[in-house]
Amino acid sequence: MKIKAKYIVPTIFLLLFCGIFLFACTDKEMKLKDGGTHLSKELNNKISNYIVQQYSTPSQNTDKQFEVHKVYGTSEENDVTTVYFWSYYGGFNKSTGTENQSGHSLPAVMQLKRESDQYTVVKYTEPEDGDLYQSSIKKMFPKKYLKRVYNDAGNSRNLEKEMEAKVKRWLEG
Repeated sequence: MKIKAKYIVPTIFLLLFCGIFLFACTDKEMKLKDGGTHLSKELNNKISNYIVQQYSTPSQNTDKQFEVHKVYGTSEENDVTTVYFWSYYGGFNKSTGTENQSGHSLPAVMQLKRESDQYTVVKYTEPEDGDLYQSSIKKMFPKKYLKRVYNDAGNSRNLEKEMEAKVKRWLEG
């Protein structure tokens, strides 16, 4: 079978274009680092402190607020770390003990920029409400984490236990 010369150059360009396109599409997936065990205590504290600060208001009528989270994975680009996680936030009173008075449990994405020896939050995203919830999660999370996010909806028992331990330490202290 003879290949005509006029088809060789376009075919090569087409193959190169397809290769570059496929590489670009999968490049983000390749940079993902699963889990959160590689995150420093400082970075985990930064995530929790940011969320507590965002949601704690004087009108909340709670003595102390806490946040715990489960990290699905991270990606890094240009000194910015993107963290994909499930957040469990709650406000508590000394009088009611470990009974959560207010809060949320939801998937979230946070981008933190490393500057010198500390991190600064540059973006924080939560899913939209109602009919836009599912589509916003698909936009926020890499495809490989979507099934875990959907499975964790309404299934945060481990985070609840972690929260309870944190609140008990506060109550005893």
